[in-house]
Amino acid sequence: MNSYEINEETLAVVPLDNYKSKIIERDSEFIIEQTPYEIIDNSCQYFGSSFSGRQAGTKKLISVTHKSPIIIEETKEIIFFPTKSHRIYECCWISLNNINKYYKDIDRSVVLFNNGYMLHLNISYGSLDNQILRAARLESVLRKRKK
Repeated sequence: MNSYEINEETLAVVPLDNYKSKIIERDSEFIIEQTPYEIIDNSCQYFGSSFSGRQAGTKKLISVTHKSPIIIEETKEIIFFPTKSHRIYECCWISLNNINKYYKDIDRSVVLFNNGYMLHLNISYGSLDNQILRAARLESVLRKRKK
């Protein structure tokens, strides 16, 4: 596939070699010939904004400027957060709403999704915890403003 729009079924977007990405959905996995950043940006555009616009929105809502969580689509509260700076190719993007729990595994972290899928990440537990807390704060502000 050459393109992909993030949706409620999307659990994670993981970078692969040769500027490709693995898309992990609730019931399937497949390869897209785009980088994770391109998929995130195209998905933001599909829903009427851009990555930079969503990033500016995050800054306005929760004052986060680096490794910002992104609202892909606000009515369905589709929020993704990066594991590293979006400028680093190894950055994975994780769906906040599909996480069941997460934990430390020696020198890396594991995300367990609601469907039982386990994603092992090469980031510290503290970094993952911080990213999830930022995304949850963004979700909370979004919900309050929708009321």
